[in-house]
Amino acid sequence: MADLAHNGSFLFYVLAAIGLCSIMIGLAAFLGGRAQGRSKNKPFESGVESVGSARLRFSAKFYLIAMFFVIFDVEALFLFAWSVSVRESGWIGFIEAATFIVLLLIGLLYLWRIGALDWAPKKQPSSSRNIDPSK
Repeated sequence: MADLAHNGSFLFYVLAAIGLCSIMIGLAAFLGGRAQGRSKNKPFESGVESVGSARLRFSAKFYLIAMFFVIFDVEALFLFAWSVSVRESGWIGFIEAATFIVLLLIGLLYLWRIGALDWAPKKQPSSSRNIDPSK
């Protein structure tokens, strides 16, 4: 009997969700604007008309920085979870967290050393400086 009540309430929930979605879509179709025009088909975002192509090329450095951010952000979540249970984990947990932080610092130093965190390309020496002005 309890199983039937549980399934009945779930069935009611699903039917109510489908009904609510159908009502919202139907009202939007019925009450929505039907104006046609040349400017209706233009993309428009935040009050600014788009100019140019949406196919912009980004440097690979942008994606590297984004990946570094995600990686270090996830690691901050791990440290937050450890900090919540620091009393229960004891000294073993502290040593593991310290090892984790040291490994993060080693990874960060490695990335800094190879130049993966540099946004701007390194400047090349100009060949015009090597030309003798007396010739």
